[in-house]
This record gives sequence, structure tokens and C-alpha cells, in this order.
Amino acid sequence: MNATNKPINQKAWFLILPVLICVAFSAIVPLMTVVNYSVQDIISPDRRVFVGTEWFAAVMRDDELHSALYRQLGFSLSVLLVEIPLGICLALSMPATGWKASAVLVIVALSLLIPWNVVGTIWQIYGRADIGLLGFVLQKIGVDYSYTGNATDAWLTVLVMDVWHWTPLVALLGYAGLRSIPDAYYQAARIDGASKFAVFRYIQLPKMRGVLMIAVLLRFMDSFMIYTEPFVLTGGGPGNATTFLSQYLTQKAVGQFDLGPAAAFSLIYFLIILLLCFILYNWMQRVGTQQVEVEQ
Repeated sequence: MNATNKPINQKAWFLILPVLICVAFSAIVPLMTVVNYSVQDIISPDRRVFVGTEWFAAVMRDDELHSALYRQLGFSLSVLLVEIPLGICLALSMPATGWKASAVLVIVALSLLIPWNVVGTIWQIYGRADIGLLGFVLQKIGVDYSYTGNATDAWLTVLVMDVWHWTPLVALLGYAGLRSIPDAYYQAARIDGASKFAVFRYIQLPKMRGVLMIAVLLRFMDSFMIYTEPFVLTGGGPGNATTFLSQYLTQKAVGQFDLGPAAAFSLIYFLIILLLCFILYNWMQRVGTQQVEVEQ
């Protein structure tokens, strides 16, 4: 029989059935449940009324939701503006070889091993003026700092906490990108007498573009869904200063038990994240392509 006429064995598809079943139960079924809740008014466990898109319209008219969205966008953009450059600088300063490289990698990655609720607890204690180092030092030098009573202090504390917790992720990704650059590029730069900034601008940064894109998308998605750390640290306060979208959703679903509006909002939340990540990814791809064309 000719090799081109040999029947194709499709039995390998059975090997992915366990994965499909797990995905169905962990993602698809819950998503369909949320969609079902979003178009119904759940009066009681036995009484439900179909309301169509009423909850979606109500959520879109919610002023508190708009405030939480603006607050969330500001926080996520601030995270990217601080953590990406800081992570790149940290990756560039890390040793490349030897036992020092291994030791620094372990030390840098330590904060990533701490659970999110513990991170919030650490900074909750750290910022207190009576027992915390940060709060005590700021009070001693005359700074009126209170993350529980001042909205600006609370917001900045959450931002610094996130930077401390997640900048090592950007640094490790950047470090991996730097280590993948062949030494021939550096040798050619030394022969040409290129400065350190020129090496960074024309060799290191373009070669790190792929891992930095991953870092930007991961940090944006994660910061846009932040919940545990600010909830433990400030509880969303003072007022609504640190009430982000995830906390607003939890208040709707758990605090007020408005399952219909909460389900509608969760779907809108999901679509917002997808849309913003799509826009961000395409923008980064376009910028990278333009830079390559300019260099050529």
C-alpha cells in the first residue's frame, strides 16, 4: 500500500479525553452556570424568573462599578509602569554565572513563594505605627502615615506591596531572556566599541521582547484580578479607596447575595480582561514590528 494511502490512526485523541473532561468540569460548566444566573432573577432556590439582559443593563449603569473600574485601571497601569522597568534593571544587575547567580536567583524568588493572604498580613503588620517597621519609621521622621485612615496612603501601600511581591517575576523572566542571548552578539559589540546603553538598546532589549511581552500580559491580568492582598490589608478601605473590581464583585455575590447582577458583572469583567489583553498584545506586537523595520 502506498504510504500516502495509509489510513491515519485517530486513537491518539482518546489520550486527551481526561484533559477535556477536567477542563469541562473546571471551566466550561461553571461558565455556563454563570451565564444561566446572569439572565435570571433568583428569588428562591425553587423560583427563578427569566429577565434577559436586564442585569447587564443594570450593571452598566452602576456608578460604583465605574469608579471601581477606573480605580482598577489606574492600579494596573501603575503596576506595569513600576514593575517592568524595575524588573529589567534587577535582571541586568544579577550575576550571570557562578554560585552567586544561584544564590541571587533563590533570594529574588523568595517573595513569589509567599501565599497571597500571608503577603497581606505581612504588610498589615509592617505598616502599623506601633509594631511595624515601616509605620514606626515614617512616624518618627514626621510623616503622617496611616493606611487605615488615609485613602492615598492605603492605595500607595497596596501598590508598593504588589511591587514587592511580583517584581521578582518580571526580573526572573528578564533574566531568562538575557541568558538566552548568544555571546557572539556581545563579542561583536565589544569589537565595535558599543557602549553599555547601546548594548542594552540594540541587543538585550530586542532579545528580551518575547519574555517581556509575557511579563506584561501576566502582570496586567494578575493585577487586574487582584483581590486577596488588598482585602487582607485594607478590606477595600478606607471608604472605597482600595475596592477593586474583584472586591466589588465579591460584595455583590457574597455580601449582598445578588447572584443575577454578580453573574452579569463577572461576565463583563471577563470580557474586559480579554479585550484589554488583546489590545495590549497587539499594540506590543505592532511596536516590536516597527522597531525591527527601523533597525533594518
